Amino acid sequence: MNNKISVIVASDNHYAILIAALLKSIDVNHKTGEHIDFYIIDDNISRSVKQRLNSIADPSRITLKWIDKRKAYPTDVNLPLDNSGFPPTVYLRVFSPYVVDEQLDKLLYLDVDTIVQDDISKLWHTPLGDYTVAAAQDVGKTVSCEWGGIPNYKELGLDADTMYFNSGVLLINPKKWRAEGISAKVIQALSDHKKHVRLADQYGLNVVLANRWMQLDPRWNWFAFAKHEHPFIVHFLDIKPIFKSYNSQPEYKDEFYRYLSMTPWKDFKPISGNMRNVRKAVNKLKKAFRKAFS
Repeated sequence: MNNKISVIVASDNHYAILIAALLKSIDVNHKTGEHIDFYIIDDNISRSVKQRLNSIADPSRITLKWIDKRKAYPTDVNLPLDNSGFPPTVYLRVFSPYVVDEQLDKLLYLDVDTIVQDDISKLWHTPLGDYTVAAAQDVGKTVSCEWGGIPNYKELGLDADTMYFNSGVLLINPKKWRAEGISAKVIQALSDHKKHVRLADQYGLNVVLANRWMQLDPRWNWFAFAKHEHPFIVHFLDIKPIFKSYNSQPEYKDEFYRYLSMTPWKDFKPISGNMRNVRKAVNKLKKAFRKAFS
């Protein structure tokens, strides 16, 4: 176990192409000898897409482990119904420590809209100490951010300058996470404070882990709208590079396609941004339907 790096992602079929670039970026930049177990929580990814993803990395270096989403969600948990365009897939990261081997002492969760620009082992070997989670500060910086953050931070007894993290890159101690019941607490926070929820589960994670997370170097979760000579992980927070309407730094889009060109999606061309908008609208309609009939 100690000689393996354990990475976990979650995706539906629509964004599974992002896994291809992410996986290849990890493969290309991993120079040390640790084997990588790459877990994918599968939200209805098609068989053909799975086959292509399985062909990307040498299994002697990186093993893909598929997990059906139905095994990730506890049967007694009702996911919160927010009004955002985020798909339910985003909540899968909250349960990721429950779907990996119980003996793991560490787990690295990555959003699929990331690419890794340095050896992932450097992040993996970051000591967590007594912390359950390590993360990088979000764009909004603090809980008092007007457009993000935690709108009811005063009610929760938090200071305005309490740091707020982005949940797209999480280095986790899964044993401590499970022992502390973090998943259940996050879902409860989302339910108790649903009128204040912003950015889906990221709100709940910051409520539950406020002042109890370790800060990572921001280069391990560098947002693609900002320039940097050497970011370690690039996170495409806004419009993804698979869309023609991509509006972040062009050099990061070039890097994304450099990795994608080494995969079965080498001939992929950016698609209309209208597909993104339709997708978000459909997600909102599905949530509204569930609310009406729940």
